[in-house]
Amino acid sequence: MPAPPHLLIVDDDREIRDLLTSLLGDRGFRVTAARDEHTMRRALEDSQIDLVILDIMLPGKDGLALCREIASQSSPAIIMLTARGAPTDRVVGLEMGADDYLPKPFDVHELEARIKAVLRRRQPAGATSEPDGRTVFKFEGWTLNLLQRQLVSPQNALVELTSGEFELLSVLAHRPNRTLTRSQLLDIAQSRTADPFDRSIDIRISRLRRKIERDPKRPSLIKTVRNGGYVFAAQVERE
Repeated sequence: MPAPPHLLIVDDDREIRDLLTSLLGDRGFRVTAARDEHTMRRALEDSQIDLVILDIMLPGKDGLALCREIASQSSPAIIMLTARGAPTDRVVGLEMGADDYLPKPFDVHELEARIKAVLRRRQPAGATSEPDGRTVFKFEGWTLNLLQRQLVSPQNALVELTSGEFELLSVLAHRPNRTLTRSQLLDIAQSRTADPFDRSIDIRISRLRRKIERDPKRPSLIKTVRNGGYVFAAQVERE
């Protein structure tokens, strides 16, 4: 049987660490807990962590800075816990590379559902793969490999993507020259329904443009459709 997903809880509140360790452990996850940056780094070095549940308010270097560092390594996935419920705070977390966020206080059933949704998106064949099983997509000199979870530039350079950026680009590559609304993109790429103030897709689109467009301010690959959403305007070849 495959090993259960390994979660790392990073929170300076011992009660929350103990509660999540117990509740998520009872639900079949392997759980490690860390109280600060130093114990978090030690856990990441010593173990293969699949997903980090990261509190924003931490002593020393805060969760947002740590989120950016973890996301820059393309592994593992990140769900941020925050007592800050304002949409702007959530937007900042997504800008730093978080895959999802959940405000405190939270319901453990919702947290479990979000963990499973994020982990599903991290699977090699993922929810975004098509029935034909093709796993390599080429467009405008770029190569997107679903199994290796890699994006290679026309100059043959490896481009680092967060898991959220990777899944979104996979969804777009599967559906070239087709207008997709923000709600559709969120539903397919993140397995959840958008609310009217959810800007996570726009944030990831903006980050993707900075990485794959020659001129992000005048995008030629990921185009905005007025009152419609986005369209991946590229000729895509599948292998």
